[in-house]
Amino acid sequence: MNNMNQMMKQVKKMQDQMMKAQEELETKTVEGTAGGGVVTVSANGHKKLLNITIKPEAVDPEDVEMLQDLVLTAVNDALTKVDELANKDMGKFTGGMKIPGLF
Repeated sequence: MNNMNQMMKQVKKMQDQMMKAQEELETKTVEGTAGGGVVTVSANGHKKLLNITIKPEAVDPEDVEMLQDLVLTAVNDALTKVDELANKDMGKFTGGMKIPGLF
């Protein structure tokens, strides 16, 4: 019975550490870029976009589709980096296993 209590304490401690790590992800930011930096997107570790910067040279009224593609590419780059950040930060708790819904 004592071993079970010890194990439950360890599980609770790990859960607390995981919750803290998930909360800390919100304070971490990543940047995604496209077009050599003419479009930059910032996002936090919870996949919330914080900022989009578009340099004037990216804006061509004759080619709006290119600007749209640059924005999509920068957003997807930022979100990929968020996933990498989350996997790195949370992977230490899961031993590299991907647990659906965790991050």
